[in-house]
Amino acid sequence: MCAGLSAVQFALAGQPQAAIAAIAVAAVLDSLDGRIARLLDATSKMGAELDSLADAISFGVAPALVLYVWQFEGNRFGWVVTLVFAVCIILRLARFNTLLEDNEQPPYAKEFFVGVPAPAGGLAALLPLVLTLQIGRDGWWNSDVVVMVWTVGIAALLISRIPTLSLKTIRVPAKAVAPLLVFVGLLAAAVITYPMIALASALVIYLLHVPYAWRRHRWLAKHPEAWEVPPKERRAIRRAHGAGRRLGLRPPRMRRVAGAARAVWPRRGGDVEHGVILPTDGPRMRRSLGRARNWRRIGLRRNQSRPPASRRDDQ
Repeated sequence: MCAGLSAVQFALAGQPQAAIAAIAVAAVLDSLDGRIARLLDATSKMGAELDSLADAISFGVAPALVLYVWQFEGNRFGWVVTLVFAVCIILRLARFNTLLEDNEQPPYAKEFFVGVPAPAGGLAALLPLVLTLQIGRDGWWNSDVVVMVWTVGIAALLISRIPTLSLKTIRVPAKAVAPLLVFVGLLAAAVITYPMIALASALVIYLLHVPYAWRRHRWLAKHPEAWEVPPKERRAIRRAHGAGRRLGLRPPRMRRVAGAARAVWPRRGGDVEHGVILPTDGPRMRRSLGRARNWRRIGLRRNQSRPPASRRDDQ
């Protein structure tokens, strides 16, 4: 909360880089406070309420005021846009608190957030300011219309039902610990050397992962067998379900039934005639079935193939 309020003070003092850094520090602290409380066995209902209050100030009020001071000062419509963003952050946090008490969610729901989380949304709203500080003042990325549309778009993602990945549930395998440490070291060096480029790249990558998260959430909803299995087994299930599609294979459209089982049960999306299950989803097959039913409707029978006379005499 103090970091978020300090960001507002930096913006009023004409120090936008310090304001962005303060909000980034608030995001880092937000990712650590819950874990530290659990490690110290200091979790409480009051702490949960304080966490939401601090998020509302650090990622709702502070970014909105930073944007207003930087781009919309004296613009009434710009003030309305920043108000909309702050309200959406608060609504998103209120919904998050209510979902914590929902015990009827499927097991895979803990792997996702509903909508973009508040820290990512607060930083993503400042992306036009980050680009301006890195590239320059004159450009389409910092025009009033673009900044307004971008701010409203991020606000819509905050209150949307689009799933996004939760980093809290990611488990790093033992083999990936060393490469991950190297990556973290390189990332820290990039943040120190090129802070604005590193922040802009991280925000763009995060926003690009949203379609993947939506696809993964949809796949898990259709495969209950993968809800409570380790990641390795889940990948095996995905490969098993996706192998046929990658090879271009299709399931058979017609299946013939043995002679004793000609009175077969009807199949969904198909019809049964002469021991063959016929799909009815094609126009040609529907016309054929319609002609066969017309013959039966007027009491006639279609000509059946009969053996030659010599064969009948022998029989």
